[in-house]
Amino acid sequence: MTFPLTRPKNPNAFDDAAIDAIYHTIHSRRDIREFAPGSLPDSLLDRLYAAAHAAPSVGFMQPWRLIHVSDAALRNEMITLVEAERQATAAVLPSRMTEFLKLKVEGMKTCAEVLVVALMDGCENHIFGKRTLPEMALASAACAIQNMWLAARAEGIGLGWVSFFEPAALARLFAMPPGAKPIAILCIGPVAEFSPQPTLEALGWGQRLPIESVVFENRWPADTQPTPTAY
Repeated sequence: MTFPLTRPKNPNAFDDAAIDAIYHTIHSRRDIREFAPGSLPDSLLDRLYAAAHAAPSVGFMQPWRLIHVSDAALRNEMITLVEAERQATAAVLPSRMTEFLKLKVEGMKTCAEVLVVALMDGCENHIFGKRTLPEMALASAACAIQNMWLAARAEGIGLGWVSFFEPAALARLFAMPPGAKPIAILCIGPVAEFSPQPTLEALGWGQRLPIESVVFENRWPADTQPTPTAY
């Protein structure tokens, strides 16, 4: 990925080096599944928390809740839940089951730190910005995760988003109140390297869509082809 060396002057813009660094971080972010031995640098986890908590949220509701998992037995119970869902997913992918089961879909056994991200209870009580779009609570929490993801990449640390779990089972494991819902398990830790390509793209599971197939002008074009799926 290359970036322009000069840009039109804008008094509100960062300097060119900072702008380039932001785009470089975005394009080199990866969903990490393989971690190297070692712990996180001092205070890094706190910086990642701060990055997540600086995310935008509809109506300033701040629906994200982060649970740090430091108990080894609890992590093992989570691994069991993830493996159960991995097998259940494979069962509904008969044409690609063998291929799917070869993929590394979680790094919970080897990562330095594990976090659970959940939507808070009482999300439905927030109306501002979500009366017709209740999923904006989820979108806001996803922004928090992305902030953390980009901050980790900039710090040279890997992060993987695990979604293979039954939400109700994970909520029970963490004694979440009624209405709260886990949406992500985040695996965080040192990595040996960051791949130049997303892992699933490199393995042929799917590919990045051409940008013209996802950016439209004024209206949805009538001749749009069905979106390809990797199942």
